[in-house]
Amino acid sequence: SSPRTNRIAVIKVCRLHNPQKDFNRRQALWGTMLLGQTSSTSTSSKTRSQIREITRLKVACGSRRAVLPNVATPHVRTAVQAPQRSARPPSAAATSSGVPTAGSAHGAKVIDNVYDVIVVGGGLSGLVTGQGLAAQHGINNFLVTEARERVGGNITSMSGDGYVWEEGPNSFQPNDSMLQVAVDAGVDKDLVFGDPKAPRFVYWQNKLRPVPSGPDALTFDLMSIPGKIRAGLGAIGLINGTMPNLEESVEQFIRRNLGDEVFERLIEPFCSGVYAGDPSKLSMKAAFYRIWILEKNGGSLVGGALKLFQERRKNPPPPRDPRLPPKPKGQTVGSFRLGLKMLPEAIERRIKDQVRVNWKLVSLNRDGDRYSLVYDTPEGRVQCYSRAVALTAPSYVVADLIKNEVPAAAEALSSFDYPPVGAVTLSYPMEAIRDDRKDAQGNVPGFGQLHPRSQGVTTLGTIYSSSLFPGRAPPGHMLLLNYIGGATNRGILNQTQEELVAQVDKDLRLMVLKPDAPKPRVVGVRVWPRAIPQFNIGHMEQLDKARAALDAKGWGDVFLGGNYVSGVALGKVVEYGYESAANLAKHLAATTKQTAAV
Repeated sequence: SSPRTNRIAVIKVCRLHNPQKDFNRRQALWGTMLLGQTSSTSTSSKTRSQIREITRLKVACGSRRAVLPNVATPHVRTAVQAPQRSARPPSAAATSSGVPTAGSAHGAKVIDNVYDVIVVGGGLSGLVTGQGLAAQHGINNFLVTEARERVGGNITSMSGDGYVWEEGPNSFQPNDSMLQVAVDAGVDKDLVFGDPKAPRFVYWQNKLRPVPSGPDALTFDLMSIPGKIRAGLGAIGLINGTMPNLEESVEQFIRRNLGDEVFERLIEPFCSGVYAGDPSKLSMKAAFYRIWILEKNGGSLVGGALKLFQERRKNPPPPRDPRLPPKPKGQTVGSFRLGLKMLPEAIERRIKDQVRVNWKLVSLNRDGDRYSLVYDTPEGRVQCYSRAVALTAPSYVVADLIKNEVPAAAEALSSFDYPPVGAVTLSYPMEAIRDDRKDAQGNVPGFGQLHPRSQGVTTLGTIYSSSLFPGRAPPGHMLLLNYIGGATNRGILNQTQEELVAQVDKDLRLMVLKPDAPKPRVVGVRVWPRAIPQFNIGHMEQLDKARAALDAKGWGDVFLGGNYVSGVALGKVVEYGYESAANLAKHLAATTKQTAAV
């Protein structure tokens, strides 16, 4: 979501829509997005993404070495007991919808009901769609089916021995969509927010340097004075060249508009740390639509931002829902008292009669004016019928599911790349943290840090978990969530737990730890072999091809969802979930009217 603008020239340019400023705000989301249903900024139903599920191995820091196999099921090693609901499937088949098998309805128990909607996938996208159908549109004849033993998708909050940590998305930007879903689910009183003044850092030339956050836009030392001038002149359209007709990569767009320094010191680490992606391949239009459209509409970033500001003044948004809590000031992030898992669990309680877990979808077919869905369940094989279907599973799972019936759509959906990402959560005593990272009270302020690929650091980024939210670590300890892997480092799948921990620890000693710091306590290690879908050049075209193929097949009642459509930031997932519910309700009303007319 784009930052507010102020109309100061050149460098301050971008308080209207300066990618430095915008980067800073987006950086507040990078923990959410890195392993979350978690950031495209594209408009609805266009660009977006996601990650997948897990097994869990409890291994202490000094345990025996075991190579992580290159399979679709993430592997986890942790040294802290996690007593929450944390059932883990034993195979890759246990994704949001289950990898389909060559099953049929033969011998299946047929449910004597035609549902209005079946939502395939019990992650946040599917749950919000279900909650929206019931709460906002009065539709209760639906199911939300989940292959695993729990809902929530890749939201994975853990706790034990005084620690609370996330192994999926870490936080969210507290926009009104997130506040709305918290109110609707009844967990708004459990919201917690980070310090809006917490700095963000980028490691550049052997130093952690703060990202500009307002008044320091001219004085921050992450960029040179010539680099700042180049950024300002490009942003106001003096030296940004002509916008080409071809689809630009993030690197091409940023270098052309804002110069090399903005790309190398701000945007490249952001793309690596948030998308775990390669900015030379990521599509600017698909991944950062709201910035891309500014130049498209206004001839420059500032021109487009001014035009947007004027349009919003002429057409203000509707009044804010009075039930929502006050929107936090500044650039902060949010979570819940016991971790992000509180949200999906609360939604499940609200629609518990419509939720089915341990239901693995094995086939989807058109059957006249309805759809047949066959599941493997703990009670045996079950066949359901529905007027409409919302598929919120990862694109590769949907592709496997429909490849026989709609091969063109399957081909398009299977083209999306999901590189691996590892989440390594480590704890250190506060005495191990460098003194220059602490404030006068001995605390370590900050949201976290990002590491450009050019700076010799393997870890993509680090989140200061215990600095962000209270009660995340025992007193006297600092909890650090580190991400490693991505599109430029796929070899993490072949590394052992010890190797991953050692690499992260080595990187931290370059930046935040004292040379004599003790070995870390390994709180959790989770590897996601197919993590974040990449919004590479051609992403939107492939998504449109998949939709067109479904329509051509006569599957217009099948809706694509999930965060490869909505965006990986939790706020985008929630926003799209409500939008999907509205679209489904409208579609059902229209088809009912057509049927009645016939």
